[in-house]
Amino acid sequence: MASRPIRVLIIDDSALVREVLSKGLSKDPGIEVVGVAPDPYIARDKIVQLKPDVLTLDVEMPRMDGVEFLRRLMPQYPLPVVMVSSMTEKGKKVTLDALDAGAVDFVSKPRSDMASGLNGMMTELCTKIKIASTANVSHWKHRRAAMAVAPIQSKLLTETSDTVIAIGASTGGTEAIRQVITQFPPTTPGVVIVQHMPPGFTRMFADRMNDLSMMEVKEARDGDRVMPGRVLIAPGDKHLKVIRSGGLYQVECKTGAVVCGHCPSVEVLMQSVAKYAGINAVGVMLTGMGSDGADGMRAIRDAGGRTIAQDEASSVVFGMPKAAYLKGGVESLVPLGKIAQMVLNLIAKNSAG
Repeated sequence: MASRPIRVLIIDDSALVREVLSKGLSKDPGIEVVGVAPDPYIARDKIVQLKPDVLTLDVEMPRMDGVEFLRRLMPQYPLPVVMVSSMTEKGKKVTLDALDAGAVDFVSKPRSDMASGLNGMMTELCTKIKIASTANVSHWKHRRAAMAVAPIQSKLLTETSDTVIAIGASTGGTEAIRQVITQFPPTTPGVVIVQHMPPGFTRMFADRMNDLSMMEVKEARDGDRVMPGRVLIAPGDKHLKVIRSGGLYQVECKTGAVVCGHCPSVEVLMQSVAKYAGINAVGVMLTGMGSDGADGMRAIRDAGGRTIAQDEASSVVFGMPKAAYLKGGVESLVPLGKIAQMVLNLIAKNSAG
């Protein structure tokens, strides 16, 4: 008598990834996808309801990241888990964190050229699910859920969260922003921008940039996710902040008092990026009058992030870059035409490190 298929529950916040994994795994007669879940809270209920044999689990998800979920799940309901994430690569700290928290194995999502890398990933995943189904994880029952403490979580998220590129600009900034973001490839980490501009104009500006850029460019809305391939521009009458939800970055767009003479304010954006992105941040100050954002750039640098600013020769007004530089918030002054490549170089160095 043939053994029954391995029952798998897929946990991933991306609807596309859930669909791809469901279809791919279902092609294997030895595997049955019994359900999907977009976050750990829904997954918890489905685990009890569906009683899967194996879980596939993403790292970066809203409300609670995958490794924290593992730390809470395994002492209560130990199950074989295979991590499936762009973050789980050999040698990455988060991979070790996931294995320490109870994962049996990991598979990396293709970072580029999804089509060509997908077949290989699915073959690897099917094999690892079958191996995981035979794993004995019962010893996790004796571990205490108290392992999931806040200090561990904060260190984990520093490792798992994507890079955030924060750009501030004012006078002359629309052209400077165009020159920078149109040079970014579509795989560039998420970009957040404050350009001093009246309400109404920011949406038109975002739409124009979207037509010219290889990335998706849009006027930011409260709750939008900061993610690779996307540029979010602050609405003309609201402050833009980057916040963290689980392992993801999102934005808050809210009205408020002027800061450094402006709403939206570059200072508000940069301070939020320093607080929540820290070493994953790249701050960029472009042409503009005044000193908005100077302290925020210094905060990013103090938090371990990287910072650059447009040089005087290429700036329409050297006020904001100069103020940030004089306050120690700028590592180097760069000609406008070279800023995009410098940002990409900094990101590559951080990834290699």
